[in-house]
Amino acid sequence: GRLMASTPDDLRARIEAYPWPAGRGGIEVVRANRGYTLYSQRTGGPVARLRLTGQGDRVQVLWWRREAWGNPGPFGREVMPLDDALAFIAAEGFFWIHAS
Repeated sequence: GRLMASTPDDLRARIEAYPWPAGRGGIEVVRANRGYTLYSQRTGGPVARLRLTGQGDRVQVLWWRREAWGNPGPFGREVMPLDDALAFIAAEGFFWIHAS
C-alpha cells in the first residue's frame, strides 16, 4: 500500500464506498468543519458525524441526539479507525433513527 498519510478526500471516498446495508437507504457524505457528516439519502436526516482526530484515519464517532451531536452509547468518546467506525455505524440501529 501507499506510505502517504490519509487525506480527507481519501477518507471521504472510503466512506462513500462503504457497503452500507441495503435497507438503510444509502448515505450522503457532507464535509463538515472538522470531519464529515453522514445523512440519509432517503430522508435527509442526520445519521452520524465523523470527526477527524489527526491520528491517521482514526475518527471520533458522534450521533444526533436531542437536536445536537453527542457521544453514542454509555462509553463516552468513541474514537476508532475509520473502517471500525463505519462498521459500528452500519450495525447500530440508533444511528438510523432519522433515516426511516
